[in-house]
Amino acid sequence: MRLLPKPACLACCQSALFMLAIFAANVPTFGQSGSIDGEWISYAADSGSTKFTTLSQINGDNFTRLEMIWHWVSIDSELDLGDADNAPGFGRMQATPLMVDGVLYMMTALNQVAALEAVSGELLWSFDPQAYLSGNSISPLGYHHRGVAFWSDASAGRIVFATNDGYLFSIDVATGEPDTDFAGGRIDLTEGIPRADRDAPDYNGAVPLGTVSPVVIVGNIVIVNQITSNRPRSRQRPPTWIRGFDIRSGELIWTFHSIPQAGEFGVETWEEKSWHYTGNGGVWTQMSADPELGLVYLPTEAATNDFYGGHRPGDNLFTQSVVALNASSGERVWHFQMIHHGIWDYDTPAAPNLMDISVDGRQIKALAQVTKQGWVYVFDRVTGNPVWPMPEQPVPVTTMPGERASPTQPFPSKPPPFARQGLSEDDLIDFTPDLKVAALKLIEGYVTGPLFTPATLPDETAGKLGTVFLPGVGGGANWHGAGFDPQTNVLYVPSLNAPTLPYMVELPRDGSNMRYIRQQNRGLPGPQGLPILKPPYATITAFDMDRGEILWQVPNGEGMASVENNSALEGVELPPLGGGGRYPILVTATLLVHGQNAGYGPMLIARDKASGQELARIDLPANPIGAPMSYAVDGKQYIALSVATSPAPELVVFALP
Repeated sequence: MRLLPKPACLACCQSALFMLAIFAANVPTFGQSGSIDGEWISYAADSGSTKFTTLSQINGDNFTRLEMIWHWVSIDSELDLGDADNAPGFGRMQATPLMVDGVLYMMTALNQVAALEAVSGELLWSFDPQAYLSGNSISPLGYHHRGVAFWSDASAGRIVFATNDGYLFSIDVATGEPDTDFAGGRIDLTEGIPRADRDAPDYNGAVPLGTVSPVVIVGNIVIVNQITSNRPRSRQRPPTWIRGFDIRSGELIWTFHSIPQAGEFGVETWEEKSWHYTGNGGVWTQMSADPELGLVYLPTEAATNDFYGGHRPGDNLFTQSVVALNASSGERVWHFQMIHHGIWDYDTPAAPNLMDISVDGRQIKALAQVTKQGWVYVFDRVTGNPVWPMPEQPVPVTTMPGERASPTQPFPSKPPPFARQGLSEDDLIDFTPDLKVAALKLIEGYVTGPLFTPATLPDETAGKLGTVFLPGVGGGANWHGAGFDPQTNVLYVPSLNAPTLPYMVELPRDGSNMRYIRQQNRGLPGPQGLPILKPPYATITAFDMDRGEILWQVPNGEGMASVENNSALEGVELPPLGGGGRYPILVTATLLVHGQNAGYGPMLIARDKASGQELARIDLPANPIGAPMSYAVDGKQYIALSVATSPAPELVVFALP
């Protein structure tokens, strides 16, 4: 780990860590146990993001008997959105519903919230925050959201969420009406953020902010993260700070500067005062929390801009890190930066999984962070110390003008990577000798190398179009995250093996003060219309987290129509291709459940948790787009997930007849 300047109050930080360690030693070590009562009260079952339920009624023997009990069409389709050519899209309904006391709470792509009776799907109420009226989603992926949070005390229950257009809402669980005690029912999240302007176009220094992920609630504090598009034309951008609000009053309690400000710990890692104008750097994905320890864990993103850091020299804390905050005060307890001075768009993409593991006889309250770069980084979640060594190792140097890349990055010694890292000859398609020769010829037109090879400008003289990233900028892992079984201490990670090419260009000096940007991400086509890589293209990896070792890895999907039907492969016996894509995982007491789309129709798959073997499958009406969850009412188990039906997406719910 790099040596960094000491905090302003080192004694205070040491005291806080000491008290946390004592507290951890005197509470039961049961970690995050998932859903144990048939309810699903958090986005990923619990605040530790296990995605686990103890329900066992649905198993490998009866999975094929599942029937669609009910389905609910997104109410976005009922809105009057005006001119169809300019209307916002509402197909990306990625939310996972919560289930509390027999009611599902679902969010649509346009950020409407619906309460549905869990057995029948009957609509009980809906709430429209009108997030679509701005006409533009803050995300370059369009309007979408992954869900809401639930809170209750002896007198009230609330659904709390932040929207794509940058507002925080608290609404009554019984009526769907705004809680007026909560700052009038709505809080403007752009207030207090430098260079945030909800009326500004998205191509200058002042831009809107928004949220696409659920908030996290620890005790009486609502922790909110935000995003702003990282497609800059200017080096000046809003910082996406993380903030804590009082759940009852809506009062702002604390702000954590994910890009440190003047005089704060870590500000010296933003050389040439680049902290003053650089933006992004917060959290766009889901977060995790440990209510026992009173900590919230932030998986942070890159700073402006993703692929060029010449305008922000230094390591750039706290970007692309895991940061543990005291949820009550917002004070930093520990951090670990997984990528110094990020220039690969390897944002930390998913909520960390919290778990209690046993390593060499030591009981550890641990945190496992899956990443785009294909590693699981594992820490003691009380202290931040790596469970296994992560030595700094040299990485390739940059040739981008004005760039000052970090000479080293931390490399986890355990567990092994779950995705391919860096493109080499051994990774290329080799179904036939001719295809291998053609693939070798193709990559001569690109810069290739190991993980952390920086982006390059196209070079006509050298005949190079740019640098190939593997994993591509989508990962490895992404927002789908991982699932954890606290009964066996096994972590399950869905991932992709897919290269991308960031096509870098220089901006005209009279139109921008940003020197270089990525104009587009390009794929890397292979010979004869086939993938450039050998399979598998999508995998699921199971890790024994007590040992830090791979238990098994299987392709997600045997076949892939576009490959199998290619005339260049006539008569060739193909291995399992893993063409089923990367989809979120549900872990039950009996099964590993996830979506798949192998080109033969969308399916829901059940696997054996111990071996990865596919046990059963059922057809879905359309491609899965949200993470599956499971709940029970009156002893009956259900599985629910959203699918991309047309003309509007649907929430579909399955159960045994």
